[in-house]
Amino acid sequence: MSKPFLSIEELTQVYPDGKGGELTVFEKASFGVEKGEFVVILGHSGCGKSTIMNILAGLAEPTSGVVKMDGYEVSGPSLDRGVVFQNYSLLPWLSTLKNVTFGVAARHPEWSKAQVVEHSTKFLAMVGLEGDVIHRKPSQLSGGMRQRVSIARAFANHPQLLLLDEPFGALDALTRGTIQDELLKIWGGTEQTVFMITHDIDEAILLADRILLMTNGPFARVAESVEITIPRPRTRTTIVDHPNYYAIRNHLVHFLGERSKELAGQKGDEVNKPVPVRIDKTVSVSESEPETPRPLRAVNS
Repeated sequence: MSKPFLSIEELTQVYPDGKGGELTVFEKASFGVEKGEFVVILGHSGCGKSTIMNILAGLAEPTSGVVKMDGYEVSGPSLDRGVVFQNYSLLPWLSTLKNVTFGVAARHPEWSKAQVVEHSTKFLAMVGLEGDVIHRKPSQLSGGMRQRVSIARAFANHPQLLLLDEPFGALDALTRGTIQDELLKIWGGTEQTVFMITHDIDEAILLADRILLMTNGPFARVAESVEITIPRPRTRTTIVDHPNYYAIRNHLVHFLGERSKELAGQKGDEVNKPVPVRIDKTVSVSESEPETPRPLRAVNS
């Protein structure tokens, strides 16, 4: 069996506990992400989601274990991995356009200035930023506009892996929904691989091909991999009418509300791989029994 595009192998993170001992945040976590897949990770605060994200981004080193992307070990930051943070992380002294061209020029040093500007402007337009607004500095933009710039900047660099760390957490519900739609539209056109952290169950179901569920820490683990058996394209207003929506949502709520606590703190000697979960109310039990599980990959259109 071939390795997935992104392979997390026996990842462990241990920190000093401040009392002379050690605190194991998560232990021997192992899972994969296929190329072009949109994967969301859910779990309570303190389980290590952001630590995993920082390791994938090359911003932190694990205590043990390895991350491989396209067969090569991840070590340090790279233009092949783009990150969108919750707090925007824009360069305040540069305009909206220059925040994007800065990375594009580094990614494509062979391009002319006109090519860099044209490419960057195109991606800003994809997130609804056009005209004079692209010449404003971040301090002159609303929170929603700043996050649009962050998303445009990340996609414009054509990273092989896009990492989203609760990118909509600080936005109001209306702005959040609009940018979710724009994110799906851009991702549907580029089919880049996306790994995202969120605390919002409905957002996870809307966006993801699969949802990884983490138990509470310490010794947290990625316990389940839940396939989202709702076809694309999806919209916030129609997704709730699909027969699988509430079945999947109830499973996620039950895990986060009950089972994540029940499974917490269970130290194990074996590699912790998530259990695949597929919930599909559109087929009968007799129809689904002989079916061979298909790869966990949703269709974009």
